[in-house]
Amino acid sequence: MKLGKRWLPAHLLVWTYAVLLIVPLYYFLASAFKSNEEIFAHPFALPDSLGFDNFRTAYTSASLGPAIVNSALVTVLSLALTLLLALPASFALARSTGRLASAMEKVFSLGFLIPTFAALFPTFLLAAATGLFHTQLFMVLFLPATAMPLSVVILVQFMRTIPREMEEAARMDGASTYTVLRHIYTPMCLPGIATVVLLNFLTFWNEYLYSLVIIGPDPDQRTVQAALPTLKAVVGTDYGVLTAGTVLTLIPVWIVYTVLQKRMQQALISGAVKM
Repeated sequence: MKLGKRWLPAHLLVWTYAVLLIVPLYYFLASAFKSNEEIFAHPFALPDSLGFDNFRTAYTSASLGPAIVNSALVTVLSLALTLLLALPASFALARSTGRLASAMEKVFSLGFLIPTFAALFPTFLLAAATGLFHTQLFMVLFLPATAMPLSVVILVQFMRTIPREMEEAARMDGASTYTVLRHIYTPMCLPGIATVVLLNFLTFWNEYLYSLVIIGPDPDQRTVQAALPTLKAVVGTDYGVLTAGTVLTLIPVWIVYTVLQKRMQQALISGAVKM
């Protein structure tokens, strides 16, 4: 009983936090099935029907189908390029002990200090100079550069937890550096890789500023975050349609999180991520 009373404030805080999360989520999902009149008259009431008219309107008005495909293409290619660059870089830094490696790791950490909007104008000039302005290819090349600091810092900490004896045993069997990275470090760092993939997926999928400036409003190339604001221009202030469109864009995020959440929780619980 004494222990239960001692934990009572913690339980109250946890349940309060849960309510603060659940109530807005319920309001958000319920509004996707309502009209404007229902939203303003009875904001927290259940919708009268579970019709998908708002979803159909949002899907067609903002051309969300092509936009979701474009976002998926940019996100998947950017994630693949990020891992292709971050894994070898992390492996090299994790197994280096000199001052140069330490300085290089600090250089990667400095990437956290650069605000996103601060690089907008130089990025715009770079896209124009390379002839890749208003193309998805530039975003595929640019997004991994923004993700490298976080990805390398996380993966380096995971790789440092792997005993050197495993690498030495593989070397004695004639394994090359690539083989060691592929067959020893990569499988043992799967929780860290899942963490990097999930965090970067959320960043890439939700990226709006650079997608709007670099790719532009072209319906054939724009991403889903650049397409969503057009709902307000097309259908006025129909918040039910706008909410329904937002729900459609969150479905891929929910799927990816569901698939990777166990790996990420495993990484956090094990205490391997030491930022």
